[in-house]
Amino acid sequence: MDHDAVAPARLTPERLTPQRTDPPLAGDEAQTLLGFLDYHRRTLLLKVDGLDADALRRTLPPSTLTLGGLLKHLAMVEDNWFSHVWLDEQLEPWASAPWDVDHDWELTSAAQDSPEELRALWDAAVARSQRTVEAALAAGGLDQAARRRQRHSGQAISLRWILVHMIEEYARHNGHADLLRESVDGVTGE
Repeated sequence: MDHDAVAPARLTPERLTPQRTDPPLAGDEAQTLLGFLDYHRRTLLLKVDGLDADALRRTLPPSTLTLGGLLKHLAMVEDNWFSHVWLDEQLEPWASAPWDVDHDWELTSAAQDSPEELRALWDAAVARSQRTVEAALAAGGLDQAARRRQRHSGQAISLRWILVHMIEEYARHNGHADLLRESVDGVTGE
């Protein structure tokens, strides 16, 4: 593919995403985990940065995954782990979503959302997550257990486990986002 010949599908010529910061090289455990999580969050934003609605809805067949779907999915994942599991709170739009009709509702419904709505949903979920983690760390650190217990085992999950899982979740989906973004407008790299 001749990447120079592909016109980017952008909302504005300016970047919408602040620069990424590398995780600390010598931080404590919490600083390191949060540094990697923030790095991966910003990587996702770089992959959706400036794209219009059509570009966020574009698939790379045979997959039906889209960049907009990934953004909404990761907003849901943020709220699931840090609000639902950690705090045992239900939030909208997830609490009333038709999960029994569409198990992948957050992925499929993103096609009806504007880029601004998707970004606002993700931004709000991340801001809630950051406040939750900050309060949890101040109250006792990474060994604390979530309020909500696992369905099958009855065990509580530690904050450490949730942070590691969130890094894994973003890293996995950033690989998908790399391929999707390249298929949209040829943009590659970090």
